[in-house]
Amino acid sequence: QVQFVESGGGLVQPGGSLTLSCAASGSIISSFFSTTSMAWYRQVPGEERELVAVVHANGRTYYTTSGKDRFTISRDNAKNTYLQIRNLKPEDTAVYYCGTSPATYWGQGTQVTVSS
Repeated sequence: QVQFVESGGGLVQPGGSLTLSCAASGSIISSFFSTTSMAWYRQVPGEERELVAVVHANGRTYYTTSGKDRFTISRDNAKNTYLQIRNLKPEDTAVYYCGTSPATYWGQGTQVTVSS
């Protein structure tokens, strides 16, 4: 069993920055996490969940168009995954989820609202 818990969301003014964190836990998590690609997704009400960024087990990263330039994904040996977002824009407002890539498992999400 694998669980992910996201944190770090909130209300931010346009142009601000946030770092989202994702803690992984579960009975099989040690070997699972070390070999699994992790990702951040986001979802706006009424729209499908979209992939933002992926970090592979070897540290290589991939960003979709939504995540390029302003997003940085990373992971550490303590089974945490992070997403740094810079120069936040109102269109970044969404629920952000961390999970595996492919999206077999994901957490409950953390709300990010960008507004003045």
